[in-house]
Amino acid sequence: MALLEIDDIHVFYDKIEALKGISVSVEDKQIVTLVGGNGAGKSTTLRAISGLLHPRHGEIRFDGRLLTGMGAHDIAA
Repeated sequence: MALLEIDDIHVFYDKIEALKGISVSVEDKQIVTLVGGNGAGKSTTLRAISGLLHPRHGEIRFDGRLLTGMGAHDIAA
């Protein structure tokens, strides 16, 4: 099982779809980086993982725990 699993998340800013089905799997002790040009979705992806933004579709799990829908303060704790 992966330490971080992002499965088909879609994130919107109002009616603008910023992330269109992102899926990522990160194993324990694996180092991963997000690269891309301006507007590629790097910051939006990290905001969704941290709970600052909530995907309309898809799931985010950390160490098997569902993070989708949790607040940033709960995720940080």
